[in-house]
Amino acid sequence: MQKKLIAPLALGLSAMLLSGCSSLGLGGSKGGPDTRYVARDVNTLYSAAKAKLDSGQYQVAAALFDEVERQHPYSPWARRAQLMSAFSYYMAQKYNDSISSARRFLSIHPGNKDAPYAYYLISLCYYEQISDVTRDQKITQQALASLGEVQRRYPNTRYAADAGLKIDLVRDHLAGKEMEIGRFYQRRALWLAASLRFREVVDKFDTTTHAPEALYRLTESYLAMGVPEEARKSAAVLGANYPGSKWYQRAYDLMQKHAPGA
Repeated sequence: MQKKLIAPLALGLSAMLLSGCSSLGLGGSKGGPDTRYVARDVNTLYSAAKAKLDSGQYQVAAALFDEVERQHPYSPWARRAQLMSAFSYYMAQKYNDSISSARRFLSIHPGNKDAPYAYYLISLCYYEQISDVTRDQKITQQALASLGEVQRRYPNTRYAADAGLKIDLVRDHLAGKEMEIGRFYQRRALWLAASLRFREVVDKFDTTTHAPEALYRLTESYLAMGVPEEARKSAAVLGANYPGSKWYQRAYDLMQKHAPGA
């Protein structure tokens, strides 16, 4: 889900806008937030934060929403400002700050009606930091775990529905990482190490787009290791589940060439 689509979800939290000054002229000489403490009434401070958010000055908005909480911790607007701060940091691509703000909101207001959104925002922060399959996938694992938490905690919400779609993409990404490593081992004739990676894809990511290739690569690896019976099993599973795929045709040809009697 793109940022422009989730914006109304977060901004809906502040539908009852406070009246007051729309801008306090905050911002350093280079456009950064001025965090100097100046006491302001909650009306003016929250309105200024909302104005900065609307104008795309996300870091300044986040700093102002943080000030609402610091200066008026017992105001009803402090709770709202916490989540708006998390959203503003997210829009600024300050993902660690967004996660921290959302988690602080959840620690103080675990049963709040906006808790599902806070969990969802955390998952988005991890999801948008996923790197390509050639790099470490720690963030990808965190994204998968946080998206799963949204589904488990709030299964009947719109957030869970979107989390489900993203989980499929994340699982496919993780399977792609295993395939990348497996092919690396194959190129170096490390057949056992390669087969373990491909088996991981078949066992844990069998619903992803990488499963057919993983079965073919298993067939290759088993033949190279001199265990044609295991190769035959992999090819049979490939044929039963993906009979029309290019990978099955390749596996069939490979078996006919190297182990026709297996």
